[in-house]
Amino acid sequence: MKKNVLGMTGIEVTELCFGALPMGPLQKNLDLDSCVEVTAYALKKGINFIDTAQMYKTYEPIREAIKLTGINPVISTKSTASTYSDMEKAIDEALRALDRNYIDIFFMHAARVGEDVFDVRKEALKCLLDYKSKGYIKAVGISTHNVKVVELASQRDDIDVVFPIINYKGVGILGGSVEDMKKAIEVSSSRGKGVLLMKVLGGGVLLNEYKKSMDFARNLKGYHSIAVGMVSKEEVDFNVNYFNGIYDEEKSPVLGKNQKNFIVVDSLCKGCKTCLSACPNYAMEFAEERNKAYINREKCLTCGYCTASCPEFAIRVI
Repeated sequence: MKKNVLGMTGIEVTELCFGALPMGPLQKNLDLDSCVEVTAYALKKGINFIDTAQMYKTYEPIREAIKLTGINPVISTKSTASTYSDMEKAIDEALRALDRNYIDIFFMHAARVGEDVFDVRKEALKCLLDYKSKGYIKAVGISTHNVKVVELASQRDDIDVVFPIINYKGVGILGGSVEDMKKAIEVSSSRGKGVLLMKVLGGGVLLNEYKKSMDFARNLKGYHSIAVGMVSKEEVDFNVNYFNGIYDEEKSPVLGKNQKNFIVVDSLCKGCKTCLSACPNYAMEFAEERNKAYINREKCLTCGYCTASCPEFAIRVI
């Protein structure tokens, strides 16, 4: 499989990155053995890059898959921490839970945070930079859905890698259009940033247009790797084959078997509105007359961030 160096980081990664979100409790909630199995299989198939996050709760299966295979991949993780102490805790958690001496890439997890992100998260960023100087982190980055944030990150010497959302339909992009995000990605890459793309399949809503969506992403200028969530060996095989130049349209429905859908259980929803601020694409909306939250399907990225935010466990994946 093709490999690229992430900007000026010196970190070489496969063009296909294994996204660890879908197998965890925010989405499919596979049991530990199944998570370990699919992660280990991805490593054996040649994927050398895994993306996870503090909120995904998938450190354990990644650690066990590494032990099982003896393969040491590049790992990126993220935290929504905004203070120095909380980010320090997040770094310590990642190092301990993954049983590693360093994290390759640590992102500020800031999907829907706007242009003030580098102000409101300045202490968290300082922590990441301090730990980078100590050798516990190789590269610091930002994960975002916002075009303006990508533009700002491209101008900063303290950001090594950007992780923007992009897909041909513009699903989930904030602060600009698809064309705006394409330009921001190109500029970031031209200025030496590593570029990892997220949600090129729109969080799953573009699965039925897999080849069109992937071809669009792979024709972009300046990207180095594409994160794709996978929950089965069949999905790993399908994606690896595509990135190796093999596409069998007859096998593409195998991906559709794992499509996911989220619902709000009305009887459990207490109307606290916590989920509204958790959704990165403003897909959680509220019916005042019923005092209930609901999901706008046209905006939903099926990321599952809302499920973790609900204190009543009223949001379920089906």
